[in-house]
Amino acid sequence: MADSAPEWLIEEGIGESRAILLDGDTIVAGRLHWPGGITLGQVEDATVIELKPHAGQRRRGTVRFANGELAHAARLPRDTSEGAKVRVEVTRESLAERGRLKLAQAVYSEGDLRPAPSLAEQIASDGDSVRIVRRFPDNGGWEELWSEAWSGDVSYSGGALILSDTPAMTLVDVDLNDHFEALYFNGLPVLARTLARMNIGGNIGIDFPTLDKSDRKAVDDRLAILLADWSHERTAMNGFGFVQIIARMGQPSLLQRISRHRVGAAARLAMRRAEMVEGPGITLVTVHPALKAKIRPEWLDELRRRTGRDVRIETDPGLALEAPHAQLVPR
Repeated sequence: MADSAPEWLIEEGIGESRAILLDGDTIVAGRLHWPGGITLGQVEDATVIELKPHAGQRRRGTVRFANGELAHAARLPRDTSEGAKVRVEVTRESLAERGRLKLAQAVYSEGDLRPAPSLAEQIASDGDSVRIVRRFPDNGGWEELWSEAWSGDVSYSGGALILSDTPAMTLVDVDLNDHFEALYFNGLPVLARTLARMNIGGNIGIDFPTLDKSDRKAVDDRLAILLADWSHERTAMNGFGFVQIIARMGQPSLLQRISRHRVGAAARLAMRRAEMVEGPGITLVTVHPALKAKIRPEWLDELRRRTGRDVRIETDPGLALEAPHAQLVPR
């Protein structure tokens, strides 16, 4: 009997939606979406609040969506005026950076209006098979993937990848504690998988250890094979061991989403763990004090509705942010 094709599974969680592409028991790609903002694929009649000087048939400017969010808009008709409504499609969601927000990007559209699509709708629009589930398989590895994004540390036999989210790019520092073969056979496949598992796109810099010319060529050739099915542009490794990759990015990666909003991410993890507890009683959720204020009342209402149980939140300053705990206690 032939193995089944990889399939996207979606958890429509509390405060977030999560998606994994499973190939057998292995997550080969992941997505994380937080609803509430303007969303990749959304089509709306937005208000033009600023136009840039232009030459030619198309204009650029800034538009405001109904929820108040701003976006850079491209390919606007030449006769567009400030204050007018113009139909645009979101091509990249906004990105939080240290001390500022990088605005979303949009382009002029003549298509039908489309409300902010769910994560399942976004993935299905690419023609992929999608199935909504209450929870991922126990061996699906979501929390392991979440922990890798939280720590920015992904190990492989013989070394580790250290991922950093910077304003300029996603930087991957490749540590090697063994012979070159460990990097070639172990590290490079893990690097390629990590880019897909964390949905990393945009400007990516990979800093390899110092290698001789023949080893640099071997790494370039192997990366070409491992990334052959991924749309991107890549430089050859320079003499300092640096490779630059440019790939399409429509939404924040798991690394960006979690590392730029650590308290919010941990609060949502607490809701997931609370929802997954089964049995009678009261759901007791114990969190670091910083998380309590991030757990919204509507999340708790939804948790009660989904589980049919009352919920109690307690704090423990000795608990790590990323270690919320959920259990059942008697009524």
